[in-house]
Amino acid sequence: MSRLRQSLLALGAGGLAAVVLALVAPSFDGVADAANNPATNPALLQPVKAFAGIKNKEQRAAALFQEAGKVISSPRCMNCHPAGERPTQSDRMLPHQPLVVRGPHGTGEVGGTACATCHHEANFDAAGVPGNPKWAVAPIEMAWQGKSLSQICVQIKDRARNGDKTMAALVHHMADDELVGWGWNPGAGRTPAPGTQKQFGELIKAWADAGAACPKG
Repeated sequence: MSRLRQSLLALGAGGLAAVVLALVAPSFDGVADAANNPATNPALLQPVKAFAGIKNKEQRAAALFQEAGKVISSPRCMNCHPAGERPTQSDRMLPHQPLVVRGPHGTGEVGGTACATCHHEANFDAAGVPGNPKWAVAPIEMAWQGKSLSQICVQIKDRARNGDKTMAALVHHMADDELVGWGWNPGAGRTPAPGTQKQFGELIKAWADAGAACPKG
């Protein structure tokens, strides 16, 4: 191959690379800055004892769930409980990019892009990609987006729509599940869920112990 031809090929490859970078770069805008700015959440959860003064058991249960609802309604939970097939992402709950859908097992469509293609076992802050070994979209029966906290409360208790969980299993899931726990360790640039998973689990347990009544509305 002549030196002239080699030079022309190299120039063409360099130009193509520049075009690709120009097209891709906007989608990563701010990722580097986000990786250098750990996410913080000033929102707190009231402890269970703060509700001890509510003597009516049903009202106390509803108030406890309302407090726990600060976590449930946060982007960290809502993004993975979409009403449609496509999850959302970021604190602004934007449609997931690239386009992915729930699929039959919540891990992506068969023959399409799987969640694990990008989401690995841990957060990769250098690229702004969150990760967890259980990463998946919640089943459509567990869709929360677009629903009131009262509707979500009723849904969570319904074993036909909560993965056939008993109340004890539900409390365990909220308090100890590692994917739920990711909400408080979401990686740089994302606002963690309010409080801590321990506090959230305590609120859910107290709600269950008080009869698991739901807020109105």
